Amino acid sequence: MNNEQISTIENVTEEYRDKWLKLSPVAIIYFAIQFIKNTASNFVYLIPALVVGYQKLADNIVSILIGVAGILVFIAVSALVKFYFYQYRITGQRAQIHSGVFQKKHIDLPFERIQNIRFEQPIYYRFTDHVCMLLDTAGSSKAEAKIIALPKSVAETLKQEILLFKDNASDTKNQRETGQQQDQETVLNTRSVRDLVIHGLASNRIWIVLGALAPFFNAISEQVIEGIESFGVDVEALMSSTQYAMWQYILVIASATFIIVALLALISVIGSVITFYDFRLTRSGDRYIRRNGLFTRHEVAMRLRRLQMIVYQQNWLDRLLQRVNLKFEQLNSSVERHSASTAGGKIMVPSVTLSEAEELARDAWPEHQMGSIKFHPISKRLMVRNALVSFWLFVGSAIVISYFGHYQLSAALIALFLTSLPFIALRWKRWGYASDDQFIYIRKGLIGVSYRCFPIHKVQQTSFYQSWFMRRFKLCSVGFVLACGGQSVPFIKEATGDALIDNTLYRVEALRKSWM
Repeated sequence: MNNEQISTIENVTEEYRDKWLKLSPVAIIYFAIQFIKNTASNFVYLIPALVVGYQKLADNIVSILIGVAGILVFIAVSALVKFYFYQYRITGQRAQIHSGVFQKKHIDLPFERIQNIRFEQPIYYRFTDHVCMLLDTAGSSKAEAKIIALPKSVAETLKQEILLFKDNASDTKNQRETGQQQDQETVLNTRSVRDLVIHGLASNRIWIVLGALAPFFNAISEQVIEGIESFGVDVEALMSSTQYAMWQYILVIASATFIIVALLALISVIGSVITFYDFRLTRSGDRYIRRNGLFTRHEVAMRLRRLQMIVYQQNWLDRLLQRVNLKFEQLNSSVERHSASTAGGKIMVPSVTLSEAEELARDAWPEHQMGSIKFHPISKRLMVRNALVSFWLFVGSAIVISYFGHYQLSAALIALFLTSLPFIALRWKRWGYASDDQFIYIRKGLIGVSYRCFPIHKVQQTSFYQSWFMRRFKLCSVGFVLACGGQSVPFIKEATGDALIDNTLYRVEALRKSWM
């Protein structure tokens, strides 16, 4: 850290140092909204009761208004109390935070433990130019420390101080050059609204919404039927009428299904646009910086040397459109503590073309061959094993049930078994593995497919597994543990698994490169 940089940092942060400080009053809004979010996440379980009791509540509007007013007062008081008891201090090379009302929380976080620094800027912070500063450590499954409301200029300066402190501690010469490059950001990728619409349509959010609504289908359907009947339509008489042909009923049901799926797709697209709006991936020296968000702006920075694995993720629609969700995974990516857009352990670039994905991956690791390397298939014994499991699960149950005379249920179970066979075969077909002198590559999936690439020297632990079934056919499963989680390759030849593990351990020992 040179004298000019130290002087600049001290001038900007002088009034924030070595004393306990309160947050800006704008943080009261933050605490209130967080309280509402946390309450709403649990309140969803009461939706069926509210749907059923809607009419009774509607008849007592005064009680509703009094209840809403009481809730608003409670939220305001809760936010004010949390604001009052929150204080923070930056002293030396550590961040200290005291928070909590009944359950006190004290955080003392040295700069050297900080692995990731993230910024969040909710829409109501933009008027005062404040941000939330999130500090992550390697061993935590959530943000270790969060300073709720810092002026953006101070947050940026503190970020530079923490990065320069860590740089200076690890490699003075190289990191000084990096520090001089930090203000020179190169734009690597941006996402247009069209790209975000494609991502929304291709993502699995539609089915997530359907799954979330599943417990409420009965109550919702009853309300829909009541709504239709309020217009004078007798639904029961209409469905039992013989004046319409069967194809007309099928057409009506298909049309209704299409409208519902279209509405859910619209919700998915809106969610994608809100999450990734104004997406920008930039590079400054050896740091990747991702910024995105419509209402809440997120900023995540990642050092290149902390990158553990690159993932190409495609579902069936992505494959049809020749699109890829590219993921740069670093620490703790196996712990999904936020959505894909805000997870501290990864940077995701949504719905890039294959050429764009290859270009971004080569910018990080120029020697990788994920787009061209030939994957080796795994043993067909995996398909046989899964088929046997499915057989005994479905057909075995069907035989037992048929003994008690439930022949229709037995036929349904046998149909499920037959339906599972193509998926079992496809699951086996997706599996593949490959390696070269520097990287290990894994391919897997079902309807979609994902390609994973990680450097051999990043491997921290290996595993070798054989069941009785696998030992009989001289097969094994091998596993690799990285800082971002574990990866495995099942049902490969025993000799191949031994060679792969031996080569990996030899390369790790010979290269002696840091995984961080």
